[in-house]
Amino acid sequence: MRIAVCRPQVPFARGGAEIFTDTLVGELRERGHEAEIVSVPFKWYPGARVLTQAFTWRLLDLTEADGKPIDLVVATKFPSYVVRHPEKRVWLIHQFRQAYELDRTELGQFGESPEDRATRRKVQELDRVALGEATRLFATSKNVAGRLERSTGLVAEVLPHPAQQLDYRDDGPGDFVLSVNRLDRAKRIDLLIEAAAAEPSLHVVVAGDGPDRTRLEQLGRERGVDGRVRFAGRVSPEELADLYATCFATFYAPVDEDFGLGPYESFLSGKPVITATDAGGPLDVVHDGATGRVVAPDAAEVGGAAVWLREHPDDARAFGRAGKEIAERVTWDGAIARLLS
Repeated sequence: MRIAVCRPQVPFARGGAEIFTDTLVGELRERGHEAEIVSVPFKWYPGARVLTQAFTWRLLDLTEADGKPIDLVVATKFPSYVVRHPEKRVWLIHQFRQAYELDRTELGQFGESPEDRATRRKVQELDRVALGEATRLFATSKNVAGRLERSTGLVAEVLPHPAQQLDYRDDGPGDFVLSVNRLDRAKRIDLLIEAAAAEPSLHVVVAGDGPDRTRLEQLGRERGVDGRVRFAGRVSPEELADLYATCFATFYAPVDEDFGLGPYESFLSGKPVITATDAGGPLDVVHDGATGRVVAPDAAEVGGAAVWLREHPDDARAFGRAGKEIAERVTWDGAIARLLS
């Protein structure tokens, strides 16, 4: 089949969605399909720009390319799923969350003006129409599926996807907690920095880059943890695998996350995960006392969980092994078979 995988793209940004869709295209090609990324630059601000971006997708003609039909499109996150196609399958990463549960929070976008309220309602109306057109509707986690059903009444099949390909291995517990994330305020990496400030014996490595990096580095200086919290920036796949292999645990506790590759990557390296009770998607696989530690979104709680895992290495290894069994059951063969069935 000829398959177009659709995703919006914030220029110069690369995160889990980009890794997922690039890998999906590669896996489809390995199975004999012609697959290609279709992307449109995405800017959701100011004001009604979010709707004009959605309408750009609505105007695209993906029924054919170069005189040959496109058999199927796989749309992923807002606004790519607004595209029209007779065989549109949506593997939902997330909706435009600022129009839903993030509205009227510090992570929201819409104010109280009549124009902002109307724009938010139009985003929701567009979701109901565009997602309702899908011939098959999947969500990457129970959390994403739950949000979708509450907001639109549409029911999606939960279909997690595997982590990116790395040289996963366990070189034994090192002396640091690892955070792998885009440095964005919603990822709450500041909780881990504050935890290091509260626990003087705790060492942290933060891998990734993003708009919140300057603030986080300043926070580290203010808390006096410069020598114990290292900002590694964007790292190569080889260095990332090394970091996973040599940490004693990972931290992954965004606000109500959609899915999150971090726990799966950690598990494939045999390492337990520290997350929060309100982290959303990670709670599908991170279970307290089984595959990691689930604590309140509080720096002292995070620090306590990290110290506990460091001081109970046998339990930490058992949690990592249990997580690995979960992660290894999620395969591209199984996911693509369901996607294309």
